[in-house]
Amino acid sequence: MSVEKRVNAAIDKAIGEKRIVGTVVMIARGDELVFSRAAGLADRESGHPVAADTIFRLASVTKPIVATTALVMMEKGLLSLEDRVSDYLPWFHPTGPDGALADIRLHHLLTHTAGLDYTGGAGQLPPGETVNTGLTDTDLTFEQNFSRLNHFPLAFAPGTAWAYSVAIDILGAVLSSVAGAELEAVVRQHVADPLGMDDTRFSVTDQQRLATPYGDGAPEPERMGTRHTVRDADGIAYTFEPSRIFNPRAYQSGGAGMAGTAGDFLKLLQDLVSPNGLLTPQTVRAALSTQTGALAVRPGKTFGYVGSVVVNPAETGTALPEGVVTWGGVYGNCWALDPASGTAAVIMTNTAVEGCNGAFPEEIWRALFNA
Repeated sequence: MSVEKRVNAAIDKAIGEKRIVGTVVMIARGDELVFSRAAGLADRESGHPVAADTIFRLASVTKPIVATTALVMMEKGLLSLEDRVSDYLPWFHPTGPDGALADIRLHHLLTHTAGLDYTGGAGQLPPGETVNTGLTDTDLTFEQNFSRLNHFPLAFAPGTAWAYSVAIDILGAVLSSVAGAELEAVVRQHVADPLGMDDTRFSVTDQQRLATPYGDGAPEPERMGTRHTVRDADGIAYTFEPSRIFNPRAYQSGGAGMAGTAGDFLKLLQDLVSPNGLLTPQTVRAALSTQTGALAVRPGKTFGYVGSVVVNPAETGTALPEGVVTWGGVYGNCWALDPASGTAAVIMTNTAVEGCNGAFPEEIWRALFNA
């Protein structure tokens, strides 16, 4: 069976079993688009179908966009990996577990080794005063929100461990500070506009094309309301407030705040494996390879500058081969990039969390890599 037939079968199965409501799947090899399909519904209740240009809330698919922006700015001499975060954000001065001021560098932010996490200070800060982590709505400014990190110690000393975190939010604030502009303007200048990522914004370019978000449920996914909580297979709870994308006062979350299309994000992945991309081949190699040394990340995976790197497929339990870089977004998105073959794949869905870390993306990877 061809790759196209296998991928189509995986899409049909997930929609038929009501695990996802709608999806766009795109696959490229080098500059050639080899598969593109929009399937299911962008809004189930109105019967509005998904289209190739449907806009999705990206959640953590925002991260590699902001990370690439940082790398482009580094190549332009505007910053460097070893710069101290406090040099750009004087209000940001968290302490380590030993109580001493933490020395966090940009390298730590890019690799999630800064000592930050995603707890938001729960259990350490008073209720109602925890750190907003980008999925729920807020009128707090960036500084008002993330200065709360100064009031409890880091999870570990920078560089000594790995933890998925709000680090790319902090990185976004650094980029904004360096440029003297909002993060969206910085991302547009250095990455989105040069690549023609016209719908990738911290707002919605066309609300008629925006997919309605759904959360996993039985017998079918539940339409998200004002505030909606979904638990994954491990029992981890994710709380969403979809209205955030419409709030111009919400700080621009470099870790979770953008919306965009599958086609836009595919352009970024294709550029990373292009010989004439935004970044030099040397920087691309660094971005797509292990930057966390021997630190424990996830079974069979390490971390680079834009995502996790598969180093031992047998340990990961995934069909992704060695060397593939991958990550996702909890609103229901996932992506993979194989530098060896130049294969780039993007899965956008409007169903959390199935489209991110449920069975659906793994079924697509098996179909794509014939595992």
